[in-house]
Amino acid sequence: MLPIRTTFAPMEAESAGEIPHGDAWQYEPKWDGFRCLAFRDGTRVELMSKAGKPLARYFPDVVASMLEVTAPHFVLDGEIVVPLGDALSFDDLLMRIHPAKSRVEKLAGETPATFIAFDLLVDAHGTSLVDEPLESRRPALESFVREHVPPGIGVRLSPATTNLRDVERWLHSLGSGLDGIISKRVDLPYQSGNRHGMLKIKQTRTADCVVGGFRYASKGKLVGSLLLGLYDEDLLHHVGFTSNIPQGEKAAVTKRLEALIEPPGFTGRAPGGPSRWSTERTGEWNPLAPKLVVEVGYDHFSGGRFRHGTSFHRWRPDKSPRQCTMKQIERESRSPLALLRQS
Repeated sequence: MLPIRTTFAPMEAESAGEIPHGDAWQYEPKWDGFRCLAFRDGTRVELMSKAGKPLARYFPDVVASMLEVTAPHFVLDGEIVVPLGDALSFDDLLMRIHPAKSRVEKLAGETPATFIAFDLLVDAHGTSLVDEPLESRRPALESFVREHVPPGIGVRLSPATTNLRDVERWLHSLGSGLDGIISKRVDLPYQSGNRHGMLKIKQTRTADCVVGGFRYASKGKLVGSLLLGLYDEDLLHHVGFTSNIPQGEKAAVTKRLEALIEPPGFTGRAPGGPSRWSTERTGEWNPLAPKLVVEVGYDHFSGGRFRHGTSFHRWRPDKSPRQCTMKQIERESRSPLALLRQS
């Protein structure tokens, strides 16, 4: 038997617009990876996702790292990430979710994953800590890592602070390399399965992008999404999309876009075709002459593109398309891994 059943629900965070202030809060980096509960009982290791799905088959390297921990029993709450150079690669993380065991093992050897621990739910003696407040669990976690986690293995301690100046330093020094901040109430026990006492504050930034193409909505003949581009030297690369165009403006925007249809649209990386989530029609796109500039909000940029859909802010007729360069997001290359080296 494992100390806690692997169906145990992790504590989750509620989205917030601002970082809370006060002595009741502890602050941690928000890591861009897969949330994971790691269970160990002797030689048995289980990894569980936030949704309760088993992850061990996709991360044999993390399982091996857990077996190198000198404690025979424990449950850790943390994040699985894939370091690549000085950054974290979400694309390489996604590639692990593959049905072929041989492929997973090959990727684990080429781009090994790291488990970043930020909470201890069961200690080395098999004692549950979930009813203890965070102000007790955090020192226990730090002691556990010092005593039982050998240097150099794929298990690291996530930094934490109660000082807002440290948070400001993290955000300033790392720019967009940090996905955001997690704030936790220090006086509460582990809130399994709910969002009480933990907030996530994601960094939101803006960028001016060239509209290099568009897709029609799945129904009707109105624009569904704008395809965004940024220049790198002389090439316009597709970097993402935005789809929250105000409904009342869609007819006029569609007419304006149709007047600019002209190949190739993107001279560097171009949008792909239909995916398993899209219909044949939504996979099609229309190239545009690089005339229009739009300001969008985004929360993360990696692998040469916006990780999620962006939010439409406004048109920028005052901005030259050639001013829309990759340099706008150059701070993305600042690695959040520097926080681990400091901790």
